[in-house]
Amino acid sequence: MQLLPSLPLLAATLTAVVAHPGHAPPSAAELEATRAFKRSTHQRYSHCASTSSIQRRHALHSQTRRQQLLSDLRTQLRRNSSDYFSTVLGTDHQSNRTDLTSSNATTSTVFASNSSSACVLQPEVTIGPYWVSGELLRSNVTDGQPGVPLYLDVQFVNVDTCQPVPELFWEIWSCNSTGVYSGVSAAGNGNSDDTSNLNATFSRGVQQTDSNGASQFTTIFPGHYTGRATHIHVVAHANATLLSNNTLSGGGADGAIHIGQLFFDQDLISQVEALQPYSTNTQNLTLNADDSIFAEEASSQGSDPVVEYVLLGDSVQDGVFAWTTIAVDVGAEYTTQAAASWTDDGGVANESSQGQGPGGAPPS
Repeated sequence: MQLLPSLPLLAATLTAVVAHPGHAPPSAAELEATRAFKRSTHQRYSHCASTSSIQRRHALHSQTRRQQLLSDLRTQLRRNSSDYFSTVLGTDHQSNRTDLTSSNATTSTVFASNSSSACVLQPEVTIGPYWVSGELLRSNVTDGQPGVPLYLDVQFVNVDTCQPVPELFWEIWSCNSTGVYSGVSAAGNGNSDDTSNLNATFSRGVQQTDSNGASQFTTIFPGHYTGRATHIHVVAHANATLLSNNTLSGGGADGAIHIGQLFFDQDLISQVEALQPYSTNTQNLTLNADDSIFAEEASSQGSDPVVEYVLLGDSVQDGVFAWTTIAVDVGAEYTTQAAASWTDDGGVANESSQGQGPGGAPPS
């Protein structure tokens, strides 16, 4: 049986060979010793690696290491999202601009100095259970509802080009000052026995953007209902057609390139909630900090779902002018489901819609 040289001796020999380039090449005996060393160490390692204990230990180590790496990455992601969420919550969105009023503000003046943050894609969120299809194209959606006047100016930009999106149809809907949505009759939405609410259209409407990708609504500051912070729903439609009765048609009317929600500073909400008829609402008020959809929209760096605003007078009671920019993917397609539809004969409930929300809970 051929005897192998001792490992220390062989290691010394190999070191001498490789440590001095330019010397004579190794002899045949030295090369054979090197090959024998490699065969020996490979056989030893192969033998060890084939044992079940080594395999289990290797698998456990790899699994533990990867789990720890995954945990670290998720923790960092939550920390980043949480940090930005806190930043949005702590930001005062009241503008110091004094040149804006409901009568003289134009889209070109409001959005003249947009920052690069306007090109951050807004996260898509739930459409909620109370979207009504077929709403009217109109700018004033107050319908005589009491509350704080709100003039809302929204600009849409293409997230890929940061350029305005003109001729885009978009719509809003929100609850009234006491937390009730128009156009639907469902549990959790005011008096569910009041079927006449199907024919109500307050705080709902469609607008088309101008050459600056913007347009305005005149509405009232929304109230609140249990489980949700104060908000306004927004849906944008591409490839929709305006009919002679001022409603939308076409595939784009039933789909969307953006589904989102807009929010307000908590301080502003508190000022509004102190006024009549908001103060008569006995439903629990959910803060922005506790609203899951607010957190979802504010989880991406640069995405801020809170509108900027100025007071039109000495107090909030005189009205609020608010504005924001929404970046959208114009090639996106999102499915919408209507709780009801507005027709020439009034509102018609969609029997297949979950109009009352999951388990009859308050709407989203």
